Amino acid sequence: MNGYIVLETGEIFKGDIQGKLDKDIHAEIVFFTGMTGYQEVLSDPSFKGQMVVFTYPLIGNYGLNEGDYESIKPQASALIVSELSKGAYHYEANHSLENGCGNSNIPLITNVDTRAIVKRIREHGDMRAVMTTNPENVDFSKSTPLDQLDVVSDVVTNEILSFGNGKEHVVLVDFGYKKSMVDVLVKLGCQVTVVPFTKMKEQIEQLKPDGILLSNGPGNPKQLAPYLTTIKEIAEKYPTLGICLGHQLLALAFGADTEKLRFGHRGANQPVLDKVTNKVYMTSQNHSYVVKEGSLNKTGLEPRFYNINDGSIEGLQHQNFPILSIQFHPEAHPGPSDSEKMFEMFVSMVKSKGREKVYA
Repeated sequence: MNGYIVLETGEIFKGDIQGKLDKDIHAEIVFFTGMTGYQEVLSDPSFKGQMVVFTYPLIGNYGLNEGDYESIKPQASALIVSELSKGAYHYEANHSLENGCGNSNIPLITNVDTRAIVKRIREHGDMRAVMTTNPENVDFSKSTPLDQLDVVSDVVTNEILSFGNGKEHVVLVDFGYKKSMVDVLVKLGCQVTVVPFTKMKEQIEQLKPDGILLSNGPGNPKQLAPYLTTIKEIAEKYPTLGICLGHQLLALAFGADTEKLRFGHRGANQPVLDKVTNKVYMTSQNHSYVVKEGSLNKTGLEPRFYNINDGSIEGLQHQNFPILSIQFHPEAHPGPSDSEKMFEMFVSMVKSKGREKVYA
């Protein structure tokens, strides 16, 4: 079946819909630069409300397996690829990407000029797009402006979940967490309790944990403004790590500001400099927003990590409290594993339970 990607600029790109497209898909269109990791992308809650263009020309060759999903249900709005591998050539594969998308009702369009779409995104920035079988009927007035989308509530669990039985107890505040975050903390000897952000105040007061992890998640961090006071109170009381959206929320909670990048950072190959240790980490990233460095004055937060490519802030630490925040994903699924050290630093903070600053 013929399918079309209609950009907010008015440009139209033709491709082939795999399976059925029962209704038009309205979403933010973004691109992902990793050569691998499509399974993690389609199941990562941070991609909620986004259709993802893969820059690598061949996608799907190692299929899908049961172990690499980042959540229990699909999250991306749609996938856009140049060439789709129909086979699944890996010993752990349970089925192909095509079948997996069909079973999960994720629209998949192939034989698209992905290089041209990515070029438009780099020129004009992330934008709204519509996947459709009838481009003449597309109406962008029906789409919500990107910065007003409420997508976090669509990906957060309403349950209190517990994992592991370690000595140190970490509460993971869920804004759209990836399960690999829990896996790493359990491996490092922690008990992890996952609580939805809507219940974090009462649950943390009841559980009295040793540390707090503010998770990743989708959308504009300023949509969560009503929770910033609570986040600040919690972070001043417990050793705290913020990842991606959690990093942005910590910055906002202490009085800093965020802004939207032109086309975001999404991929498994982003170089990040730790100015404290002078080490460079190759990181996995997926974010549209960034903390504005000039807004950090008088917040107590100071930049620690920088993106080498564009100089943007990739992480903060507090001058007085054991608070560390990082824009990248140290659980690194998909991606390199060298930045997993961030979790070790956090667990060290939790074990010390002091008010000292965070060092390597």
